[in-house]
Amino acid sequence: MSNPTTSGDAAAFAIPLLPGKTDIDRREMRSCWQGDRRAAYEASRKRLGITREAVWIQQLLSGDIAIVHLEADDLNRALTGITTSEDPFDRWLREHSLQVHGVDLKAGLPPLEQVLDFRS
Repeated sequence: MSNPTTSGDAAAFAIPLLPGKTDIDRREMRSCWQGDRRAAYEASRKRLGITREAVWIQQLLSGDIAIVHLEADDLNRALTGITTSEDPFDRWLREHSLQVHGVDLKAGLPPLEQVLDFRS
């Protein structure tokens, strides 16, 4: 996994969805949130120390993207776990990412560069 630059314990990133894969991604993310995959998803997040995760789908002229927000006790450990864990759910998530995003999570994510962080 590449070493992402993060601010504290949170990161956000966008991943393009491959053409025709938006409905598959929407369905599978909902199954993690409210459906059949919920128990395995929650167990994975707890094991990896992820305290919050949110995903949005945004339609752009260039194609749909998924916007991901992660918070974790140790974000680098959580991201490394997502890319290397042999847990069945984590392996499924990597396969899903390859299918709908064309992104091989085993190779890691490109580094993140934070350029603004306003808090009041």
